[in-house]
Amino acid sequence: MTLQINDIAPDFEAETTEGRIRFHNWIGDSWAVLFSHPKDFTPVCTTELGYMAKLKPEFDRRSTKIIGLSVDPVDSHVKWANDIKETQGVAPNYPMIGDTDLKISKLYGMLPAGTAGTAAGRTPADNQTVRNVFVIGPDKKIKLIIVYPMSTGRNFDEVLRVLDSLQLTAKHKVSTPVNWKRGEDVIISGSVTDEDAKKIYPAGWKAPRPYIRIVPQPRA
Repeated sequence: MTLQINDIAPDFEAETTEGRIRFHNWIGDSWAVLFSHPKDFTPVCTTELGYMAKLKPEFDRRSTKIIGLSVDPVDSHVKWANDIKETQGVAPNYPMIGDTDLKISKLYGMLPAGTAGTAAGRTPADNQTVRNVFVIGPDKKIKLIIVYPMSTGRNFDEVLRVLDSLQLTAKHKVSTPVNWKRGEDVIISGSVTDEDAKKIYPAGWKAPRPYIRIVPQPRA
């Protein structure tokens, strides 16, 4: 199964470090970030899980829930959390999904559908494709997919930046330009005619080309 942007994120039930969940119900009316790991006690993932714990207040401010997944049992995740706290300064403060039967990894296209067996005996290299970030909207549609190799730690500051853009552009008919950060100028969407744009932006806009209409970021 190959998931794409605007697909409905597959629903599932799973055990987590904070109890059993049904994914769509757990998301509720929030945004969500699901990020996956090939195995517990791997070095790059240890740094990532700690950093996400430090960033959690930023996601909270954006009404966004975060949840991890690793191809190992929940009781192993609990033990791993101790290492994360000791080495990164903070333990995961969000749920971690156990995917021992590989069901979710296959459901989300991170492992081939025909992958047999369970997590037992599998190495990080066997699961190296379980390195995805999915941003999911309150409508349960996938808004962003990023896939990383095992050797490269993820940039979760970039995930926050994209989340700011996604939330802004979901509310206003604008797009965000290259390297945009919250508070910077945006571009009026091409679907908005000049006539309609004048009603929305009576002060006008900068237009280095007719198709590039730049305005301050909407605040409301």
